[in-house]
Amino acid sequence: MPVAIFVRVTTLRIAVPNKGSLSVPSEQLLTAAGYRVHRGNRELMIDDARNDVQFFFLRPRDIALYVGSGTLDAGLTGRDLLLDADTGAEEILALGYSESTFRFAARPGAIADLRDLDGRRVATSYPGLVEKHLAEHGVQVKLVRLEGAVETSVQLGIADAVADVVETGTSLRNSGLAVFGEPILKSEAVLIRRPAAELTEESLAAIERLRRRLKGVLIARQYVMIDYDCPVEVQQAACALTPGIESPTVSPLAREGWVAVRSLVPRERAPFVMDELWEVGARAILVTPLESSRL
Repeated sequence: MPVAIFVRVTTLRIAVPNKGSLSVPSEQLLTAAGYRVHRGNRELMIDDARNDVQFFFLRPRDIALYVGSGTLDAGLTGRDLLLDADTGAEEILALGYSESTFRFAARPGAIADLRDLDGRRVATSYPGLVEKHLAEHGVQVKLVRLEGAVETSVQLGIADAVADVVETGTSLRNSGLAVFGEPILKSEAVLIRRPAAELTEESLAAIERLRRRLKGVLIARQYVMIDYDCPVEVQQAACALTPGIESPTVSPLAREGWVAVRSLVPRERAPFVMDELWEVGARAILVTPLESSRL
């Protein structure tokens, strides 16, 4: 009589930003990586049974807390929010979107250097991040914690300076503020996980699969596939223009003395590479976008 064998499957629980600049590109990235995250009715949780994953849609600021506490296994959030929360969650992959710079700002000419902040009032929505940065530089301030926009705090007289995310700087300039000192942090969207010591081998393997899939999409976005034909006598010069990741693929054509070449080239370089290939004698040059990769 056959014996039934039951294999315990670990369901990965992943947090996804539910709003803001992180939300849409995070959902697009996960979709491109083969996960089902579309929310037809703006659900708070989606079960992706095919990938054995559950997605929870949360405020970006709360994601590091849920992941660091072990309630969820992994999540997509901002590096600034991760460091501000300081929950023990670990960054395992930079995602390259929602980039911003975290900086100090004050009225032009009022404060010129980080040391000038000593004893002053600094308004921020990121007290943990700012306090740690100032402590590393031996500067003591009175932190004024605010939720949301902090730019008007100087004008309203409750702070002498602000510490906030700067994307274009327009909001600061409109509030009569100018940045000073070195950036506190360069932020972007990141993939985070629970501390590795708290994860089972199965969960670690599932998270690594997620990381590998996302990285495959990110790499694919950086490259395109280029195909072309060229005479054998110019093959070396053509391949020098398209070295690829390891080496171009070269195949003989039915037309004697000609070969077909396939290789990866950086997306931003593709138009220039096509021009250069044409000049050395390549023909039938085609460029194809990539969806994903494993390199």
